[in-house]
Amino acid sequence: MTYIQDRNWGCRLREYVFRGLKTIVFENQFLRVVILADKGTDIYEFLYKPKDIEFMWRSPFPLRNPALFVPTVANAPGAFHDNYAGGWQEILPTGGTPTQYKGAEFGFHGEVSLIPWEYVILEDTPERISVRFFVRTYRTPFYVEKVLTMEQDRSVLWIEERLVNEGEEEMELMWGHHPALGETFIEPSCRVDLPGGKVLTERLGETSRLVDGEGYEWPEVHGVEDQMIDLSQVPPRSARSHDVAYLYDLVAPWFAVRSQEKQLGFGMWFSPEVFRYLWFWQVYGGAFGYNLYGRSYHLAVEPWSSIPGSFELAQQRKTTLRISPGQELTSKLLAVAFDGDGVVENIDEDGRVSRHS
Repeated sequence: MTYIQDRNWGCRLREYVFRGLKTIVFENQFLRVVILADKGTDIYEFLYKPKDIEFMWRSPFPLRNPALFVPTVANAPGAFHDNYAGGWQEILPTGGTPTQYKGAEFGFHGEVSLIPWEYVILEDTPERISVRFFVRTYRTPFYVEKVLTMEQDRSVLWIEERLVNEGEEEMELMWGHHPALGETFIEPSCRVDLPGGKVLTERLGETSRLVDGEGYEWPEVHGVEDQMIDLSQVPPRSARSHDVAYLYDLVAPWFAVRSQEKQLGFGMWFSPEVFRYLWFWQVYGGAFGYNLYGRSYHLAVEPWSSIPGSFELAQQRKTTLRISPGQELTSKLLAVAFDGDGVVENIDEDGRVSRHS
């Protein structure tokens, strides 16, 4: 298909140039999802229309085109933070801290989140819309594509992905999704529901609530004052804390974050064959210094192939993915918005959410 229908009912697609970036908008009666094709296919907006609530966090930085932004000096960890406007990023082929691999240098969170992707419209009907996005990485021999789909009468975004090693040698990689939920949704009545698993905690600095530890059963972990902290409960901004935790041995491949005050939730299901772990980034008003300077209150629960948050440490822990010449990896994810409260017991591969009061 080489055009988009000018339809304003049912499922519909729109193409824009927004702040110099090619942008695709998915929309139905429940969701408006804004995808920045020219910036890593970031999901910049995931709006729940019935309550006019935006799930995605917006950083204090304005959105800008990385190709046109000229910093006063190059940032040693890379350009990710200079161009981090919030939202949801695809992270490949490395995650976390800068690294070197096979002669190539990678900045913070790899490379695909900063480069433009191409796209092709596969389906555009009132019942269903679908677009394929694709890219070849610059510093690794990977071809990556993903198909995003939305259906009428469903508050679900489906994502199917394929990664191919086009090189002639085995490659290691980290693969993650980085959806940050902001304070238009996040507040102290929010709860994080998970099916269960073990927790590795990492002390980030002076504002961390957590100590370094491993083997905890979700959600209870040790705090800096030797107290037990329930990670499923979101504290207020006044906590002034900043932490990260990694979840492994997951009982099932899903998570949900729900606001009891707003009677609204956001959840994801993900392929356990690729996304075997979750990173849990907790910014409760305590991320000081570059680049947030204490200005942010948000959290991110992130499906990942690997832990912990650096390529070298993931190699040591043997959690990186290995892909042979010509081999491909496939994965699926979905994100769902849901009304009401009640503890989430399950999210399935079709986006159905099961709860109990």
